[in-house]
Amino acid sequence: MPPRLRESKRIERLGTLKTPAAILVEQRKPLVIDEVEVPVLKRGQVLVEIHATRVCGSQIGEIDGVKGPDKFLPHLLGHEAGAVVLEVGADVTHVAPGDRVVCHWRPGAGIDAGGSVYKWNGRDVNAGPITTFQKYAVISENRLTKVPADTDFELCCLLADTLTTGFGIINNDAKVKTGESVVIFGVGGIGLGVVLGAKLAGANSIIGVDLHDHKLAKAAEYGLTHQINASRENAAERVKEILGGLADVTIDGTGSPKVIETAYDLAQLRGGRCVLFGVMPSDQRVSIHTLPLHFGRVLTGSEGGQSRPEKDIPEILRVLASYKVGWRGFVSHRGMFSSLESDIAKMRSGDVVHLISTP
Repeated sequence: MPPRLRESKRIERLGTLKTPAAILVEQRKPLVIDEVEVPVLKRGQVLVEIHATRVCGSQIGEIDGVKGPDKFLPHLLGHEAGAVVLEVGADVTHVAPGDRVVCHWRPGAGIDAGGSVYKWNGRDVNAGPITTFQKYAVISENRLTKVPADTDFELCCLLADTLTTGFGIINNDAKVKTGESVVIFGVGGIGLGVVLGAKLAGANSIIGVDLHDHKLAKAAEYGLTHQINASRENAAERVKEILGGLADVTIDGTGSPKVIETAYDLAQLRGGRCVLFGVMPSDQRVSIHTLPLHFGRVLTGSEGGQSRPEKDIPEILRVLASYKVGWRGFVSHRGMFSSLESDIAKMRSGDVVHLISTP
């Protein structure tokens, strides 16, 4: 006889619960901000109240169709937030009502409950296991990690991806060792987390390449030893000049084919690692000479730094406190859902390092 399922713990709802949300109706078109009806929880799902969410490049990639046509339209967006648990579905054991949580896209501990379907003026609106561009959200248990009750909601947003992915790229994908050289192409957003991770890992030369001086300057506050503005300098020549040759590790966060080719060529022939976390448009390709791969150069893509949120988030909180890292400097812009379109325009312009939005 199968075990009896635990009953859902519910908040008292007066009628249908609705929430303001950002809806992607059509690719390469402005988001629609409107109210949607929140679905009743299924097994393994959790209702949270979003207090802060990060607007990241991946969401702009979804809007722009970087990965190709989107078969799930219309749908909700967002995958990095700080929230409070309001209600839990059957069999949820890792979080409880009242818990403060990091909402993250990488699967963690708990049930993988899949996505949800909200209602919007009689239409179905799809949502994956996590969406955060809204006030109330139904999220799969394994996309939530409990944190201490005094954890700042903005820090939760950074722990959801910037820090877990950034540190994971350094420690899991690149496996950076003390004294090694690291070159990072694109030091805004996730790249800033990579810079801090490289510093804490003991990298010797940490070289940042970007098109924006303000992003390079910010990254220098968190560990860059050298700054290269690729709009004014030849990045490849400058890296070789600084290092006296090639780098132990090169990391690309731009998704630009030409930049990826440069990053690959700058990795050491024997034992050099080139890690890609930027997403290249689906209709583009790169051209590389594969011979170095036979001698030990490694080219690999990163999926969230292979992070494990339930393990890595508590450890990163410990490290930040131990080293007294001033994480607030990561956040360059703050906005609200009502200004989401103009805030996204700022991101496209390159002005933004990290944007935190509130309902």
